[in-house]
Amino acid sequence: MQDKPTFSEKASNWLKNSLTIRLFTIGILILLLLIPVSMVESLIRERQYRQKESTREVSSKWGESQTIIGLVLTVPYNTYNKVYDSENKKYKLIKSREYAHFLPDQLNISGEVNPEVRYRGIYEIIVYNSKLNLTGNFSHPNFKEWNITEENILWNEAFVSLGLSDLRGLQNKVSLNWNGENFDFNPGIESNDVINNGISCRVPVKTEKSKGLTKNFSLELNFNGSSDLNFTPIGKSTNIKLTSPWKSPSFNGAFLPDNRNIHNKGFDAEWDVLHLNRSYPQSFRGTTRGIHQSSFGVNLIVPVDEYQKSMRSAKYAVMFITLTFLLFFFVQVLNHIRIHPIQYIIVGLALCVFYTLLVALSEHIPFKFSYLISGISIVSMITLYANSIAKNRRLTALIGLILVLLYLFIYSIIQMQDYALLMGSVGLFLVLATIMYLSRKIDWYTISPNKNKS
Repeated sequence: MQDKPTFSEKASNWLKNSLTIRLFTIGILILLLLIPVSMVESLIRERQYRQKESTREVSSKWGESQTIIGLVLTVPYNTYNKVYDSENKKYKLIKSREYAHFLPDQLNISGEVNPEVRYRGIYEIIVYNSKLNLTGNFSHPNFKEWNITEENILWNEAFVSLGLSDLRGLQNKVSLNWNGENFDFNPGIESNDVINNGISCRVPVKTEKSKGLTKNFSLELNFNGSSDLNFTPIGKSTNIKLTSPWKSPSFNGAFLPDNRNIHNKGFDAEWDVLHLNRSYPQSFRGTTRGIHQSSFGVNLIVPVDEYQKSMRSAKYAVMFITLTFLLFFFVQVLNHIRIHPIQYIIVGLALCVFYTLLVALSEHIPFKFSYLISGISIVSMITLYANSIAKNRRLTALIGLILVLLYLFIYSIIQMQDYALLMGSVGLFLVLATIMYLSRKIDWYTISPNKNKS
C-alpha cells in the first residue's frame, strides 16, 4: 500500500505544475528584465550625449548656429530729465543719451548654403558655409512722432548694425555700400537695445541734403555656421531666397517658406514676410519685444538619426520580451516541455543584448543593416537554444519563424513613425486574436505543463 503524499509534497507538486504559478513567475521575470532594458536606454542616452558634445566641440571652432538680424539704423539723441538736487534745494536738468532705432523699408537676402560633413571620432557633424547678399533701403528717420527737437538729434553719430550670433564664423571683412559710399564694419555695437552680438559702422544721415531721400544699402556676408541658419524679418517687406545642395532640410521658426522645392540636387526656398505679420514697429526708442521670437530659417538635419531609432526600438523591449515569453509558455503548455525559469531569464537577456548590438553597429553602418545583423544573430542564438530545450526541429523552426515575424513587426513600427500607433495596435490585436484562437480548446484546469507526451 502506498503512503499518501504529505502536505509539503502536495504543495511542492502544485508549485511545479500550476500554470498560475508559472504565469506569475513569468510576470516577475519580465519585471526583473526591466533592469537591463533601462540600462540599455541609459546607454543610448549616454551615446546621444557624447554625440551632442562632439557637435558642440566642432561648432565652437567652426561656428555655432547663426541668426542674422539687420540692418538696423540707429540714431542717438539727447534727452533732459528734471532731477531735484537736495543739496542745493532746487531742480536741475540732467542730460542723458538715448537711441532711436529704424528698420529698413525693404530687406532682400539671397544666397547659398553649402554644407560640409565633419567627423569627430565616430560621429558625423553637419556644418556649413554661407555666402549671402543683403540689399535694401531705409526711409529718412522721422523723430516728429516723439517730439524730439532737431538740435537734440546726433545725426553725425548715427550707425547701422548687423546681428550675427557667432562672429567667429565670419570669413572676411564686411563692407557696407551706403548710398554709393563704402564703409567697413567694426566688431561690437554701441547700443544693445536690438542686437546683442554683431558688427556696426557709422553712416552719414544728413538732415538737409538727404531729408526725405531713401538710403540704399548693400553688403556681402561670408560666414560659417552649424546646423541652423535663421533670419529675422525686420524689413517692412522682407524677401529671403536660399539655395543649397543639402537634400534633407527642415524649415522652422515663426514663418515657413512661401515657396520651396526639395529635389535631388538640394533645395530652394523663398520667404516673403510683411511688417504686418510681426508684433514690433518699424521705428522705436530703446528696446522692443518680439524681434528674436520672429526668427525663422532652415535646419540642415541628418536624414537618419540612429540613436533616435534605437531608442524607439528599445521602447518596445518590454512588449517584445512579453510576446517571446508567451511564445515559450504556449510551447511549454501545448507540447508538455519542461522550461525552467532560469531558461526564461537566459532568453530574456539574449533579447536585451539585441539592443546593445543594434546601438554599437548603427554607429558604424546604416541602421537597417545594423537591425538585420543584430536580429539574425539573436534569432539564431535563441532558436538554437530552444532546440536544445524542445529537442524538436519542427517546433524549433516554428519558434524561429515567429521571432523573425516579431522583429519584422517592430522594425515596421520604427520605420512608420506617423502610423506607429495604428500599426502597433493592429499588430497587438492580431497577436491577441491568434492567442485566443490557439487556446480556445485548452482546459486550463486539467492541463499540466510537465506531463509527458503520450
